[in-house]
Amino acid sequence: MTTESTLPDIRIGIIGIGAMGKGLIYQSQITPQVATLAICDIETERCTNALEEFGIGFQIVTTQGEMTQALNTGLVAVCTDGELLSCCDGLDVIIEATGTIIPAANFCESTLTHKKHLVLMNSEIDLILGPYLKDLAERNQVVCTSCDGDQYGVMKHLLSDITQWGFEPVMAGNIKGFLNRYATPEMMVHEAEIRNLDVRACTSYTDGTKLNIEMALIANEMGMQPTCPGMQGPACTHVDEVLDLFDLASDWQPGKPLVDYILGADPGGGVYAVGYCDAPYQQDMLRYYKMGDGPFYLFYRHYHLCHIEAMKSVIEAQRENKSLMLANAGFKTNVFTYAKHDLSAGELLDGIGGYHCYGLIENQAGQEAAEGLPICLAEQVLLKRDIKKDQRILLSDIDFDPDRIDFRLYREACRLGQVVSS
Repeated sequence: MTTESTLPDIRIGIIGIGAMGKGLIYQSQITPQVATLAICDIETERCTNALEEFGIGFQIVTTQGEMTQALNTGLVAVCTDGELLSCCDGLDVIIEATGTIIPAANFCESTLTHKKHLVLMNSEIDLILGPYLKDLAERNQVVCTSCDGDQYGVMKHLLSDITQWGFEPVMAGNIKGFLNRYATPEMMVHEAEIRNLDVRACTSYTDGTKLNIEMALIANEMGMQPTCPGMQGPACTHVDEVLDLFDLASDWQPGKPLVDYILGADPGGGVYAVGYCDAPYQQDMLRYYKMGDGPFYLFYRHYHLCHIEAMKSVIEAQRENKSLMLANAGFKTNVFTYAKHDLSAGELLDGIGGYHCYGLIENQAGQEAAEGLPICLAEQVLLKRDIKKDQRILLSDIDFDPDRIDFRLYREACRLGQVVSS
């Protein structure tokens, strides 16, 4: 039997055991003084298969009492209801990794109101409800944070470094391998199988929606903006070409840093940042350090390790009450919905990674932006009119329930993020 003295310092619950959730289970078992004690997924086999592969004992539970019993006997509790984790007294930190919107909104609210730290490995809920979750966490004196290890978290570290070094941030950038705005789940079945990914997640990576959401997250953290809807995204062979690909002298203004990406470049899986420095002494030294003549300087990291790096956010939340990032600049940007093909009135939109739409990051300033339909709300809503391929879909173009939890909390997030929303 597990005794109190042998319990880990940080007790984790994970909601959503897909590719990332499985990795989080493994990583938490090898991170000192951290352990996953409860996991949840709508498909129980995802949980049990992962635990059996890693040689971890478990107990399937359906009630709070059964969960407490499992935790007290040293078994990982497995369930299909995330609410059991959110309100469990035996857990310190919940990681939301479902990739959903409506279920995740419920789990996130419950976790924070039960005064547990919340780590978001769910970029979609992170984007659409960021300002609301930040406020709710502060009111309950706990931490809600984006997760380390994904591109936006790595970019935050890179930007923090160059700012500390005295550079003015100019651009944060992602390195994307391939882009097809019109990818559908049917087209991505084989690729998803090869990569052991959910097919809709794989589709959202390919059509660029996930990229745009990630760049909106770093923009809303650091007060950044794209130069155009969807960003420029020039193709190149290596990240070293960045300073020649963008007209930074024209596009950038001091105090108004940019987000963008490059396409098909090495190092795959990396991120970059551009900083500005015009101090003669520092420029001389940077030239000596083989960083170029300036005043724009390129910095990059050639990897992001997702679940491997994620435990840092968990540890910092619990031990230091520290958030890596979470919409500290409010709704500076959002990702809005565009049609993948001609759509007809009466069609039901199928959201991120589906057949009907893709998302593009845009600056969210003024009423025009607020009229757009955020891609994170574009699931199970009915079109009221025909929409042409590549046309922007507006909130006024759909029938939706304004009291549905995602729309209701989005309005609150807009209020807190200082955006006018219809």
